[in-house]
Amino acid sequence: MVNSPKKSNYPKPMSFTAVVFWTGLFGGLFWGTIGFLAYYFNFTEIRPNVILDPWALGDWKNEWIGTIISIILLGILSVGAAFVYSIALKKFNGIWLGFGYGIALFLLVYLVLNPIFPDMKPFLDLSRNTVITTLCLYLVYGLFIGYSINYEYEINHMEENETAS
Repeated sequence: MVNSPKKSNYPKPMSFTAVVFWTGLFGGLFWGTIGFLAYYFNFTEIRPNVILDPWALGDWKNEWIGTIISIILLGILSVGAAFVYSIALKKFNGIWLGFGYGIALFLLVYLVLNPIFPDMKPFLDLSRNTVITTLCLYLVYGLFIGYSINYEYEINHMEENETAS
């Protein structure tokens, strides 16, 4: 007779809230780093440090420490974006909503919030490479956040239905 492992021997999975938090944090850190690499390799003229411009004084914000702090700040802001997606859109399936969320965030940053970033050119003055690169970054970021949160929601929803049966 084979002994079946007790359910308590397995680690308890993270709560949905914890998954949303870690998804947002990782997404912001990862895609912020990719955004810096895009700037470093001249695919875009906007670096992550632009987020510090309205609040930080001094030249340190344009040095390596400013880049690291900017990417960490993007991770923290991304947690908020992940929770917004979780609250509003977690029940919808498919990749298209994630793409749409990425486009909405792109439009929010580049059209609505653009005036608060003094080192960022107006949208119509940005180079074509910058617009295409950053739009693609926002698209894959939105896809990552949307699909990860939706997948976790669906898994939790299925497990709840199985335990209720």
